[in-house]
Amino acid sequence: VVYEDENILLLNKTVGLLSHPDETEYNDTLITRVKRYLYEKGAYNPDSENSFVPSLVNRIDRNTCGIVIAAKNAEALRILNDKMKSRELHKLYLCVVHGVPKKSADTLCGWLFKDEEKNKVTVFSSPRDGAKEIRTRYRVLESYNGLSLVEVELLTGRTHQIRAHFAAAGHPLLGDGKYGTNEINKKYGYKKQFLCSYKLTFDFSSDAGMLNYLDKRSFEL
Repeated sequence: VVYEDENILLLNKTVGLLSHPDETEYNDTLITRVKRYLYEKGAYNPDSENSFVPSLVNRIDRNTCGIVIAAKNAEALRILNDKMKSRELHKLYLCVVHGVPKKSADTLCGWLFKDEEKNKVTVFSSPRDGAKEIRTRYRVLESYNGLSLVEVELLTGRTHQIRAHFAAAGHPLLGDGKYGTNEINKKYGYKKQFLCSYKLTFDFSSDAGMLNYLDKRSFEL
């Protein structure tokens, strides 16, 4: 738990943990851990008819770590879902990519197409049928030994956007076998993509009701 109050939880999800249950894992997920945590604190009673079920506001990939928001009541969930849609929550990521980008800071633009069956996306440099526009802002913090530490802000939020966009730009993430090259990753000894959602800022441009106290507050790992 990174932060907690009567309305929300900010959680540091570990690599390998699913946000929600799927066909491969039902019992041990981030949301089931949240429910157990609140149940043991006496803040959640699943047997009560009127009990709100704790819910995640956002999710990140299984093999990505970092900050995930959970709502502890229905009003907090409604407000944060609205703020997420209107992009009044800013999330920054840290990743390590292969190579050194030509520009130390830039905004990558492209069009992303998702193959639902394969759960894989393709990034194109021009519009395509069924592809959605993506924009990925980054700045290089440091480069060493053929790798670069990069801070990333998603200006659009699409499936696997950071991983696929940097791979399409010739700089796949360290440890990413889906969009990178395992042969190159092996030499560094990483088997999971090096990606972390490390900072969250609440930046409300409209009324947030009972959550106004969070405005302009930042949390980081």
